[in-house]
Amino acid sequence: MHKIERVPTGIPGLDDILHGGFIKGSNILISGPAGTGKTIFCLQFLYAGIVKYNQPGILLTLEERPSELRREASLFGWDLSKLESEGKLVIIDGASSKAGLPTYESMALKSTFSIETVADKIYKAKEKINAERIVIDSISGLSFQLDSLNEIRDALFKLSSLLRELKLTSLMTTEVVDESRYSRYGVEEFITQGLILLSLREIDGELKRSLIVRKMRGTSHSLKRFTVEISNNGFVVMPTGEL
Repeated sequence: MHKIERVPTGIPGLDDILHGGFIKGSNILISGPAGTGKTIFCLQFLYAGIVKYNQPGILLTLEERPSELRREASLFGWDLSKLESEGKLVIIDGASSKAGLPTYESMALKSTFSIETVADKIYKAKEKINAERIVIDSISGLSFQLDSLNEIRDALFKLSSLLRELKLTSLMTTEVVDESRYSRYGVEEFITQGLILLSLREIDGELKRSLIVRKMRGTSHSLKRFTVEISNNGFVVMPTGEL
């Protein structure tokens, strides 16, 4: 029997739920409303991948500027600048030009970028550091120049196909604005191989974070909802924290 190659997530408690981690080369959607910890989850996946598992990574940021992400990561003791200087992390700045701001990053997208431009930058970054992981935060940033749902779906399909072709284990974030949907546009979850939903709910007068693995093709996984905590060390899935 063909053995499935796994990639440790770097998120304490999550690999148990996934029965060993993400399938290598798969494309996972991290979905949830604001405040659920999507960016922290993804930064931890990249940082742990580099520091613990020697898997260089790419961060394509389309919402927050790289300086903001470096500062956010430093709150958890994750020094992204150090990893960049060591050639283990590449940050592609797609947020500055979108906001009409100058950028001093070595890799950046122009304000009129296309999906082909994005693909080219990812390919170059992959070649530069032999990357094995990538985070795209968030994919709604790709759609601001696209007019229709069909164009958004086609762009995401092209991007997802490229990431699989490059054998990059990838996380994409999307914000949920309607709790009855799993993603912003309602198409992202059909293009990716996995879907992890992050939630923030009021329980007994207190806001509680939780996580559920909604879909993970090619592998079994727990279907229970788990309590999540964000501590000084980052994102943790509580082993006895079923909701």
